[in-house]
Amino acid sequence: MGKECLPTVAMVLVQLGFAGMNVLSKLALDTGMSPYVLIAYRNLIAGVFLAPGAYYFERRSGMVITKKVLTQIFFSSIFGATLNQVLYFVGLKSTTPIVACALSNTLPALTFVMAAVLKMETVRLGTPSGQAKVLGTVVCVGGSMIMPFYKGSLLKVWASPMHWRYAEHATDATALPSGNAAIVGDVLIILSCVAWAVWFILQSKMSERFSAPYTSTTIMSLMAGVQCAGVSAVMDRSVSAWKLGFDIRLYAALYVGVVGSGIAFAVMSWCIQSRGPLFVSMFSPLMLVVVAVVGWAILEEKIHVGSAIGSSLIVAGLYMVLWGKGREMTGPSDLRDDGGGAAPETMIVLELNCKDARNGNAAVLPVFRTTSPKHQLETTPNGTD
Repeated sequence: MGKECLPTVAMVLVQLGFAGMNVLSKLALDTGMSPYVLIAYRNLIAGVFLAPGAYYFERRSGMVITKKVLTQIFFSSIFGATLNQVLYFVGLKSTTPIVACALSNTLPALTFVMAAVLKMETVRLGTPSGQAKVLGTVVCVGGSMIMPFYKGSLLKVWASPMHWRYAEHATDATALPSGNAAIVGDVLIILSCVAWAVWFILQSKMSERFSAPYTSTTIMSLMAGVQCAGVSAVMDRSVSAWKLGFDIRLYAALYVGVVGSGIAFAVMSWCIQSRGPLFVSMFSPLMLVVVAVVGWAILEEKIHVGSAIGSSLIVAGLYMVLWGKGREMTGPSDLRDDGGGAAPETMIVLELNCKDARNGNAAVLPVFRTTSPKHQLETTPNGTD
């Protein structure tokens, strides 16, 4: 039971890290830091941070970096790092963190649609697990949309004992975005979610032939760092934009590099291999809840009825999807409730038996994959070895 909970715990911690990244990044951008420079630093720092761990943990994995693998990592770096992050941080500069977090919660719906079209996720509305996944997605996204657009009355809660005065002065010195600028920022955030969903799908596909998440994340981060440096050279055209002092810019660059990319990307890559792309994307609404709590604790923001209702719906929807996922993994008979027979090309494989070619040790990885004539995977009747 303990090992089965690891992906869930890992993704909750990732969302906590992302929430902190949103706050620090917004403060750094408000001081005039270029978003392209921040993204370049983020990926380069992440690559350097992950390289030793990738070598230590995966040097004997037997994985071979072929031209096809490098091509897949290159496209992953474009969608999952460069394009996604450029759109997000440029959009964040023109909007607020709470709105950015709320719009980011279109990610589960986008990923679900893409995975369903590519037959990486089954949509079986005649089964309890299928109904839970669809309903949970709707409830989760709906709850996340309530928080920014419906305030309601203030909740009577105790005052936070913490308050970051620097954050107060930084936000007071910057005018709140409005009008066309805010609309453009919101659109860019949504487009970043599209790129993010594509990365989830690419990462899941790549794991079929290159199961080394730390190595692939390291290479992807270094590629993205070079790509973003090129974008900065075109957009900023100033060496001074890269200067860092002992201030919020340096702290933000280190945090987004080590936590926001280095640790988060590696953990998400591992979770995608373990539970599939939809499982990972469904945790993104938690970031909105954390941002609301951090805003109350540090920035003394007030909590409204809308925030409480939205948070409750997010948690409820998340548990629906997790229950549906668990039902699929532990109850194969649930997959046959809607027709009585097995679908030859859309049957979800519940267990994948992987063998290390060098030492012959067997490992069992719970995954969500689609069988096809090219990749026929062995499964046992009860889903275990």
